[in-house]
Formats: sequence, structure tokens, C-alpha cells
Amino acid sequence: MRDMAGGPRVLLKRLRELMQEPLEPQERLDRIVRDIASNMVAEVCSLYVLRADSVLELYATEGLNPKAVHLAQLRLGQGLVGTIAASARPLNLSNAQEHPAFQYLPETGEEIYHSFLGVPVLRAGRTLGVLVVQNKTMRQYREDEIEALETTAMVIAEMIATGDLARLTRPGLELDLSRPASFTGLSFNDGVGLGHVVLHEPRIVVTNLFNEDSEEEVRRLDRSLGSLRLSIDDMLERRDVAFEGEHREVLEAYRMFANDRGWVRRLEEAIRNGLTAEAAVEKVQSDMRARMLHMTDPYLRERMSDFDDLANRLLRQLMGRGPEDVAASLPKDAIIVARSMGAAELLDYPRDKLRGLVLEDGAATSHVVIVARAMGIPVAGQVKGAVSMAENGDAIIVDGEEGTIHLRPQSDLEAAYAEKVRFRARRQEVYRELRKKPSLTKDGVPVDLLMNAGLAVDLPQLSESGAAGIGLFRTELQFMVASTFPRAEAQERLYRDVLDAARGKPVTFRTIDIGGDKVLPYFKGALQEENPALGWRAIRLTLDRPGLLRTQIRALLKACGGRELKLMLPMVTELSEIAQAREIIDREVRHLSRFAHHLPTSLKLGAMLEVPSLLFQLDELMKAVDFVSVGSNDLFQFIMAVDRGNTQLADRFDTLSAPFLRVLKQIADAGARNHTPVTLCGELAGKPISAMALIGLGFRSISMSPASIGPVKAMLTELPLQELEAFFKDNLMAPAQGTPMRALLQAFADDRSIPL
Repeated sequence: MRDMAGGPRVLLKRLRELMQEPLEPQERLDRIVRDIASNMVAEVCSLYVLRADSVLELYATEGLNPKAVHLAQLRLGQGLVGTIAASARPLNLSNAQEHPAFQYLPETGEEIYHSFLGVPVLRAGRTLGVLVVQNKTMRQYREDEIEALETTAMVIAEMIATGDLARLTRPGLELDLSRPASFTGLSFNDGVGLGHVVLHEPRIVVTNLFNEDSEEEVRRLDRSLGSLRLSIDDMLERRDVAFEGEHREVLEAYRMFANDRGWVRRLEEAIRNGLTAEAAVEKVQSDMRARMLHMTDPYLRERMSDFDDLANRLLRQLMGRGPEDVAASLPKDAIIVARSMGAAELLDYPRDKLRGLVLEDGAATSHVVIVARAMGIPVAGQVKGAVSMAENGDAIIVDGEEGTIHLRPQSDLEAAYAEKVRFRARRQEVYRELRKKPSLTKDGVPVDLLMNAGLAVDLPQLSESGAAGIGLFRTELQFMVASTFPRAEAQERLYRDVLDAARGKPVTFRTIDIGGDKVLPYFKGALQEENPALGWRAIRLTLDRPGLLRTQIRALLKACGGRELKLMLPMVTELSEIAQAREIIDREVRHLSRFAHHLPTSLKLGAMLEVPSLLFQLDELMKAVDFVSVGSNDLFQFIMAVDRGNTQLADRFDTLSAPFLRVLKQIADAGARNHTPVTLCGELAGKPISAMALIGLGFRSISMSPASIGPVKAMLTELPLQELEAFFKDNLMAPAQGTPMRALLQAFADDRSIPL
């Protein structure tokens, strides 16, 4: 077997012909293993396919007992074949029977064969089966022979992925590719979504596997690699890298990988063995991913996603495809599955087709989650492994209450979740009935339940939710979804539409809050920052770029002609910033007055309390503004020194911990003392248990996502406020007794049958 009969190119050409012939699946497999054996001068060629029950079943063989097909079986990890499948690594043995994992299957008649070469059948790093050749003579197979068998295995992987072999599977059994899989992460937004997978950065399915001209394919690869390297260099050289949310070290790793000669050499070798450039990328990446999955070094395992992203970028370069192609062909019940994504990227998808979002990374307070919450879709986060296990079009269930997802669910599980959806719909009916009732505690204290919004698509939910108004309108979302800075006329039109939709209910507009993790791809003014969350963002940025703020203020003043304008400044750190902003506002009022524009009947200026420095000048702050709004997301991250986007810390610190609740109590008390209205508009307001805590601390106005208003109002109407205030008097400032405040609040609610 020293010289392969015709080499891998001849074999691939023969396989291509076989794939095009109108054959039954079993006949095609039998012919494939026969041709592999002939080409590689092997006495045996066998294909084992992994089933959903973790059993490798013999699907085809040339040389072993044909009666063993579909009868011979090995469990994952059992025998040489099971070892290859479990490790996703080839085995090259001159005397297979001496290997400690060798297991003799009497029905196959393989005891007379000594040399053994087995390779995993891989697709996107997942093992789908094992391909084996054997000979009686004792010998080691050469590297080019291993490469040829791996290339052939890739073709077989595509056969398995298309579902052709499902017809050969015995009743009651399924192949591993269609195996149901469940993952547990964290709940980022309540709700249940049933639908089909849309990979946010989809693995491009390579259908053109075999090349006609190797040298032309190598040239295509070189051109695409050149474009890829240029795009990475461009991202690194741009001044707004940090502003785009790209970590420089990841881009540096991309550049290193893209210029790695070993990687390029393996791609070129796969092309010269007969694959197209894109099939070569798929094969080399799948091999690399399978190897990295089994590495113990955590750093190398973390680099796996970098390799995946780089390979996807290269595939898109080769095939001329972009993410917009996916959005154009969404199923009507799309559930987006992503490692991570920005808020603007989520807004690229049509809302009417979205049923849920699954993230491998992220945190409950990251902006993509806030936008998803505003859109009313369930979100499960930190669902590790979801991207690699999912395929576009797979059936999927997202349970936003539990933070779990179910891929390719069985029919009984799907039926149970369908019933859960119907139950939630009935509960929503109850919440709709509550819209007509006043927003009062059980003992008659009024509390304003407001909603957060940011786009025109949010406006119908103002009446549907029964909100008392819009407590936070995020004006930056209009900037984030636009390809260029929105003109003053477009801004004015949106603000007027918001006020018209509110029909006299109060609306609080927050001035543009960009920077940190809020991306404007077209904004070139940002500097690269070590820590963008603590850097040039929000009011700091707009005071330094007053033209941006002046344009927005002018649009707001004109839109609010004849109505009240409530304007809020984000991320205020010191009172001088309020004074500077007020000067800009006064200047715009004078300018519009000069030209006889219809001005607001009144203008109330407020500040977001997000930066801890304001806690030490609370009384001065309350006197300097007309109202205050607590941004609990940022305030919590700054007080606890916890990055809200850090997945390792996302669930470590509790927003209902006594220290943070004491801070909130100080703010509420300062507002009452100075007769300054105080609202809280962070995500803390959206959960019934934390909303209950806020009301007990003295907040009489809270703003949340529209979907949260029903559950919070159901809690509110059953809340005996005097008892809750007494509870806080006894527990908030008392020495800790070892019981977390969250548990004490839950017990308080349970004892009084308050729905949380």
C-alpha cells in the first residue's frame, strides 16, 4: 500500500461522480467504501456512524463481513473506533491488536487485520462518525494517506448532514446530528419562544466541495486571505476600535492566525488534494476545532472561538456572502443564536419574525439584552456550546424564565412548552385586565409604573401595557440603527411621533448616551480607551462635541412645541456638567425664540444618577435639577466594581444586597427631603421582587420594559406597603444575620401571598 492507486484527487473525482448518481443511500455508501479501499490499496474500508444514543453503528464496509452492517456496534469511547470518536483524533497503528483500546467484534471478522488507520468524520468540530482502513501487513500509514482519508471523511460528513442516511436508521433510533440537546444558562429576559435557529454569524454550508483547477483555487484563497488581512489591519488601525466593542487583543490574535503559515499551508494542501478553497477552509477548521475541544489548556480552548470567527470571515470572503443575506431569508419564527452581538445588530433583524435570543456570552444588563427586553423577546444568556451544536433551521425552544434552551426537542417536550406558552398567554390576559385598575398598593398608596422605550416600534406598547408614561426614552437607539448621524429633521420627526403616541402622558427624553458598549459605527471621533465604560461617553462626550448636543436639543424643543419637555442628562459626575448643559439649552431656546418657533410650555431638566460621586452631593443635586432618575445598571456596576458585560461576574453580586439597597434608600430620602421627584429606570425596576424593594425604600415612580408592567402591577396591588416599610426599618440597617436580603424579601412576599 505504499503507493495510493491514483491518489486523493482521483478518489475525490470518483466520489463526486458517486454523489451525483441517482443511487439509494446504502448503495452509495457501499460504493464509496469500495472506492476508498481500491484507491488506498486497503483490504478493508469501514464507515461507522454515531447515533443519538452515543453508539457507533457500522453503516458500510468493504472487506469485513457484510452481514455485520447495521449490526456491529461500539459505544462512544469503546474500542479503537469509539476512542477515535471520543477524542476526535486519528489513530495510526501498525498492529491494532496490541493497542489497549482494541476490542474484537466477532461478527465482523476483522481479527486477521493488523495495520489500522481510523479518522473521525467531522463537521464544524462535531464528530459524526469514524472512517477506517485496514491491512493484514503491519505498517504505519503515511501523512499523505492520513490527509487523504480525512479529506474523504469530510465529504461523508456532508452526506450525513444532508440527512440522506436517516433513511437507513432503524425505527426508534436517530443519528447524532439530529440528537436532542439541552443547555442551561442564565435567564436574561422572561418568556418562552418556540421556533427555528438562525445563527447570527452563520456557519456557511459548503456545497461545492471538489475543485476543477487546484492552482485557480489556491489563487482564490490567496486573494481572499489578502482581503481578510487588510480588513483586520484596518480594524486595528482605526481609532474607534474600542468604540466598536472589538477587544484589541482578539484582533491581534486574528491577525496572527491570518498570517500563520502553518494554517495557510494546511489550506493549500487540502486544495491540492482536490477540494475547493471554501471546502479546504471548512475541513481544516473542523479538524482544528475538534483538536482544540479536547485540549486542557484553558487559554487555547478560549482561542477556539477566535479560530471559528476567523474561518467564518474567510468563508464569507471566498463566497461573497454577508450577514444581511441571512436576515433577508429569516423564518417567521426565528430564534437568534449568537456568541455575542451588539444592540444595533439585533435591531437589524425584523421584529415581527423574532421569537427569542440565545447568547453564549453577555450579561443581563448588556445593551443587546436591554434592547431584546424592550422588544419583548425571551433571552437565555451564557449558554455555552449552543453555537457549535446548533444548525440553521434546527427546531429550538428558549425558556427565558429558566435560562434553558432545548435544541431539536422531542415531541413531548415541545407539547409541554406549547402548553406553557398558552398558560403565559392566559396570564397576560390577567395583566391586560389590570391595565384598567389604578396603580395603587393594597393600602392605597399610588406608584407610577412607567415604561422604557427608544424606537418608534416601542410606542404601541404604551397603551397596551397600561404604562403611566415613558420614564426613559433612549434617544441613542435612533443613532445606533442609522448608517449616518440622523439629521435634525429626522430626530424632530421621531420625537414628535413619540409625544403624539403618548397622548398627554409624560415622556422623559434622555440626551444621546453613546460610548462604552454603545456603538456608532460611523462615529470616528472616539479614542481607543483601556476602559470605555469609565471613559469618554454620555454627557462627557456631548459636552466636548456641543454641536451634536445642540442639534438634538433644537430638534427636541421644536418637537415639543406647545407641550412639556422633560429632558434628562446621562452619566452626570459633577454639578458643573449640569450647568454647562443648561447653558447650551438656554442658548437654543433663545435662538428658536428669535425666529418665532413654537416652544414647549415648560422645560424640566433632570439628571441620571449613575456615578457614585453624586451620592456625596445629593442635596445639592436635588436643588440643581427638576427631577432625578437613578440608572441602577451603571450605579450598581460602579459601586460594586463589577463590569456589567463580564460573564464571569454577571451573576456574582446581588442587586438586592443590603449595601446597594442602603444606597438607594439614601437617594429616595434625599428626593423626599428636597421635594424633588425621583424615578428609577434601570433593569432593577422590571422584576416584581426588586420593584417591591424599591417601593418599600420610598420610590414612587419606577420605569421598566413594557412586558414587566403587568407582573409588577400584579405584585403592587397585593402589597401592604406599611408592613414592607416596617420590614425595612427592622432589617435594612440591622447587622447581617447571614440571611441575604433577597431571601428575606422572598419570605416577606410568600407570607403575604404577594405574587412575584
